Amino acid sequence: MADTLIEFPCDFPIKVMGAKHDGFAQTIAGVVLKHAPDFDAAKMEMRPSKAGNYLSLTCTVRAVSKAQLDALYRELTSHPLVKIVL
Repeated sequence: MADTLIEFPCDFPIKVMGAKHDGFAQTIAGVVLKHAPDFDAAKMEMRPSKAGNYLSLTCTVRAVSKAQLDALYRELTSHPLVKIVL
């Protein structure tokens, strides 16, 4: 049985939410680029919350392995600016 249902390589969207903070999007793009060097930060989708206190970012990466995604999730979830990673 496969360790994952995902077939690699594939385009994989990752949603990152955090408090609205100057430089949040740039910081998250930097983390993503460490794990997915071909990530195009210009295509990152940004959505502020209704009250404007939080920012949701959707980063679509070209995933090449489960290990790559696991490492990216680990770094994002441990980042102090990040509240949720989906």
